[in-house]
Amino acid sequence: MDREECLSHDVKYEGDTVHFSFVVINSEGSRHYSPAGVDLVVKGPGGEQIHDFRDKTSDIGQFVSSSKGVHRFCFYNKSPYHEMIDFDVREAHFSHHEEHAKDDHFNPLIEQISKLQESIYGIWSEQHYLDAQSQQQALVNLKMSKGTIYKACFESVALVGASALQAYLLKRLFDRKMVLSRV
Repeated sequence: MDREECLSHDVKYEGDTVHFSFVVINSEGSRHYSPAGVDLVVKGPGGEQIHDFRDKTSDIGQFVSSSKGVHRFCFYNKSPYHEMIDFDVREAHFSHHEEHAKDDHFNPLIEQISKLQESIYGIWSEQHYLDAQSQQQALVNLKMSKGTIYKACFESVALVGASALQAYLLKRLFDRKMVLSRV
């Protein structure tokens, strides 16, 4: 965006809620950063001004459309540098009927809620099963770890004992050879 850029959004129904947001992304690099922001003017289909934001780097807004038609969102850049703007606009349409709710309107909803409840219970049951399995595996790993440590300690003690016995027997052998060689 250089100086001015306008975007249009067609609102299909009167009374729709229009949500919009924008964020200024400075594309010229951090050395040209200007905290001044941009101006945004929102105009209705008849040219009437709906919103006016001044010197903003980001904002969120919404309005209820008073009439259907093309709404304009015009951005004005006062900075001498080019700015990039991330802009999002969406509308929410809620149909209102003068007819009161009847049982046959609720029955499909209740049926779907029941299916959802069954699915959630199934997921909860599966999660509970996986948690129990994880705890079981953790206990098995802990017992195996302790067993491995005990086995390693026992093997170390046996190795030290065997080494000490070997050293004693070698010393005794050399002592006997010394006695025999003197005689």
